[in-house]
Amino acid sequence: MMPDIKKILYVTDLSRNAAYAFRYAARFMKAFDAEIVILTVLKSFNPVDQVPVVVQMGEDNFRKAREDALRNVLERLKRRLEHYAEKELTSEEQQRMMERVSIEVKEGDPAVQILEEAEAEDVDMVIMGAHSKEVMKYTFLGKVTQRVLRHIRKPVLVVPIPKGSFELSFKEDDTL
Repeated sequence: MMPDIKKILYVTDLSRNAAYAFRYAARFMKAFDAEIVILTVLKSFNPVDQVPVVVQMGEDNFRKAREDALRNVLERLKRRLEHYAEKELTSEEQQRMMERVSIEVKEGDPAVQILEEAEAEDVDMVIMGAHSKEVMKYTFLGKVTQRVLRHIRKPVLVVPIPKGSFELSFKEDDTL
């Protein structure tokens, strides 16, 4: 018997690859009547690297700039989620989806934050896109995905991007 999937952690780095993976998360959400927690992680500065910036900007200005960046990412995710819902779902499905989605923006090491969020939210499944940089285009998984897979105790769906698909399906402002 297949276990129930009631809560899904969808991880996004705001890339096109992640946008493609979101379609899978939305399908699982619909199929299992599940909730989705959308997580994006902003990699934090090394504290040693922060010192010159804080000295130059001042501590208050630095803190405000970080808060503004976090707020900007959160607003961007919300807009993209709404755009996706309008584009892909009926109005009834849109309403239901928006009620069952929460968005988390964390700062820190991406793999650590993903693992911590999966445990804290007690999710049943994690969905993330396979990530490859142009330099490593023949590598299937990125470093963050590999680290998550080594340590997580939850099922993970890693969605590879079909060759050429995002060029046809996604515009720059379409990423989630």
